[in-house]
Amino acid sequence: MTGSNGFIGKKLRLFFEKKGHQVTGISRFLICGNLQELASSLAESDAVIHLAGAPVMQRWTKKNRRIIYNSRIITTWNLTRAMNQMDADKKPRVFISISAVGIYRSGRSHDEQSINLDPHFLGRVVTDWENASVDLDKRIRRIIFRTGIVLGKESEVIKNLLPLFKMGLGGKIGDGKQPFPFIHTDDLEQAFYEGIVNETYSGIYNLVAPDQVNNEQFTLMLAGKLNKPAFFSIPSFVLKIIYGDAAVMLLKNPEVIPRRLADAAFRFRYPTLSAALDEILKKS
Repeated sequence: MTGSNGFIGKKLRLFFEKKGHQVTGISRFLICGNLQELASSLAESDAVIHLAGAPVMQRWTKKNRRIIYNSRIITTWNLTRAMNQMDADKKPRVFISISAVGIYRSGRSHDEQSINLDPHFLGRVVTDWENASVDLDKRIRRIIFRTGIVLGKESEVIKNLLPLFKMGLGGKIGDGKQPFPFIHTDDLEQAFYEGIVNETYSGIYNLVAPDQVNNEQFTLMLAGKLNKPAFFSIPSFVLKIIYGDAAVMLLKNPEVIPRRLADAAFRFRYPTLSAALDEILKKS
């Protein structure tokens, strides 16, 4: 597993280890180093999970754009080449790469068949990220999960917003009408598990809950469950001052439908935002 020290990586590692599986982290040095050594480290693995990538929510300076791009595309390309050169009996059975719903053009509704892709920086990054593994040996099942906003007790979104909302300082972002495609961490874990054990899983999946909500609805629902007001709002110009072009990630989002997960009869534990927030806010 690459990116095993990140939030999602730690969650998946613990999830799989509780199920009795051994998880081995792939270091940044190894994934960007000698391909033969990388191939040796992957030999006889049942699955390779690729989560590595520099944070996108930062100012997109020329330097940061290069880091964001290379940390995804070059690492995916290296993994693909390493797996392709392995002996057939040592290849993993499945390769799962995380991706992002940022590949889609905002202001429209998308399932996995959509060709209305975002033409700007983020869309190009995600498109090239996915294409970097398109030449993977066909004997290895290739799965790409286009993930929405990840919600969980320890997720960055909740950790950053919950203290403000508990003080009654919560509010919508911009006009609040932008879609809020989300996935609860428990459902994310289960999707990755299904991807490994269920051999019918292959190709691209939108890893988002079926509930269609926007930022304003998220704001009001979270505040309501905390019995707090949510009068405030963050003007778009403030976010543009702080994040520059990257502010678009907060101000615009696509509407995303998990069509292929539905077709696969995937059972969401938290299909609605209300259910996801109830679990997150539940005292442990």
